[in-house]
Amino acid sequence: MSDEGQAFVDTNVFVYSFDPTEPHRQQIAQALLDRLRTEDRMCLSTQILQEFYVTMTRKVRRGWSAEEAMAALDALSVLPIVVVDPPLIRRAALLARAHVLSFWDSLMVVAAARIGASVLYTEDLNHGQVIAGVQVANPFLAA
Repeated sequence: MSDEGQAFVDTNVFVYSFDPTEPHRQQIAQALLDRLRTEDRMCLSTQILQEFYVTMTRKVRRGWSAEEAMAALDALSVLPIVVVDPPLIRRAALLARAHVLSFWDSLMVVAAARIGASVLYTEDLNHGQVIAGVQVANPFLAA
């Protein structure tokens, strides 16, 4: 593993990596995921797996079949995964209130912190912001 620490990846990065309707974002997402995979730094949570399944089967323009989505879940399930449990939900609720964040974004941040991620790749939070010891990075900022 790289000296940079774990890198927590949000659902939107995974979705863009498979979504051909935004080729520039797809290219950025694929390059980031390839790099993190090579460096053995990628991690996620059960929340991300759930959101990915729903998004790919119901929300993208050409939705996947359940079988396609399950194959992708199986591939992602080999990564380090934070299980969303009641203590994590409580921490997320407190963080959401303290930082005026959505609950779902807070849940992602506390999951990243729990696994020891140094960075959270997402387009949903402010690039460069540090929350609960995790730095937010938007890989699509210049996209």
